[in-house]
Amino acid sequence: MCTLLYQVCVMHVYLGCSPPWKQALLSPGPGEEATQRGHGSKCRAGIGTQIQGRVLFLTVCAAGIGGTFQFGYNLSIINAPTLHIQEFTNETWWARTGWPLPDHLVLLVWSLIVSLYPLGGLFGALLAGPFAIKLGRKKSLLVNNIFVVAAATLFGFSRTAGSFEMIMLGRLLMGISAGISVGVSMNIQPMYLGESAPKEQRGTVAMTSAIFTALGIVMGQVVGLRELLGGPQAWPLLLASCLVPGVLQLASLPLLPESPRYLLIDRGDSATCLAALQRLRGTTEVMVELAELEEERTACQGGRARRPWELFQDGALRRQVISLVVLGSAMELCGNDSIYAYASSVFLEAGIPQEKVQYAIVGTGCCELLTAFISCVVIERVGRRVLLMGGYCLMTCWGSVFTVALCLQSSFPWMPYLAMSCIFAFILSFGIGPGGIVPLPLCAFPRRLCLWGHLHCFFPP
Repeated sequence: MCTLLYQVCVMHVYLGCSPPWKQALLSPGPGEEATQRGHGSKCRAGIGTQIQGRVLFLTVCAAGIGGTFQFGYNLSIINAPTLHIQEFTNETWWARTGWPLPDHLVLLVWSLIVSLYPLGGLFGALLAGPFAIKLGRKKSLLVNNIFVVAAATLFGFSRTAGSFEMIMLGRLLMGISAGISVGVSMNIQPMYLGESAPKEQRGTVAMTSAIFTALGIVMGQVVGLRELLGGPQAWPLLLASCLVPGVLQLASLPLLPESPRYLLIDRGDSATCLAALQRLRGTTEVMVELAELEEERTACQGGRARRPWELFQDGALRRQVISLVVLGSAMELCGNDSIYAYASSVFLEAGIPQEKVQYAIVGTGCCELLTAFISCVVIERVGRRVLLMGGYCLMTCWGSVFTVALCLQSSFPWMPYLAMSCIFAFILSFGIGPGGIVPLPLCAFPRRLCLWGHLHCFFPP
């Protein structure tokens, strides 16, 4: 009984009210009622803000863990077991034919294993648009985990089955998964989050996609350490560990609301849209936002999704589409992934022992994660344009210095240290600029033109 009374009192205090026994003892006078009513309305507003922040935070985490986190995680975990998978490929071929596989063919198989991930991303990006429109944003993210489960199964049993082809097929499936959920570096996930967040928070919420990507890269680097799953016996578990983020998303995302914009504009379900808005905002006063969505719905009626070539033919859209193509192309061709590939050899040239290089590689991922957080904080104050142009200018500067340092590293003893510093500076510049800013123009594209499902095909991951 004492416990129940305590819980009742705590609930009333949390809701900004006095417990019943205290109300009986301290009943207000006539002049105090207005003050208490004002205090109660402020408390209810504060509680609504808390609920909105909590639901939106959970939505961001649930979408991110199986979206861009999964993308970054699978980018980085493939680096640790490189030698082990090459040895496994050679041993498997020897067991089948009685002859070892030549080194250049081992390298060819390994190159296929690595390159099938972006190839699958291209196929997945082509599926992302139809999935987002027909299944919805949330359901697309959930259905996408079918590819993750299948790929993790192939990875986990590849060594037992003695089949390196299972690894290749698993990488292709993970690429398709990344293309659906991530697409243009980010696709359905920022679409879902941008449509769920209030206007004043859309920039910050969209930036969380970059944070989850960087976090996935760091986690993949950490899990791939030799002391954890990067050893010669544990590499199948390392590759199959992509199942963990997928399971977490499957367990959490169904409990959260669908995109209100999708519910009203694509499905025409006003009642469910209103319920989703009220849950996301933590208040019943959402009629203004609902009216704005109704206006967009009216503008979309009678329209159809544009094809990519039709976008260039429309003079009103041509400049916007060209801007997106340029931004997406620059994002893919900026060389950040190549810098990660060069990092190990540069660290070795700088004198870092072989067994310590893996920890330096983790430091590169931490740099991108740090700048993603900084960019998320300052984006609304500084602006997208400043961060984007500043990031690319710094990347150009450090990339030029890095090239000179690589060319002269045998001539001057301090050049390898300069090259190592340029790697960290380049990654820092990428993280604070294009790493998180490029997807944001896609989120701001006019929804009434029904273009969400087609812009992704320009920039597969």
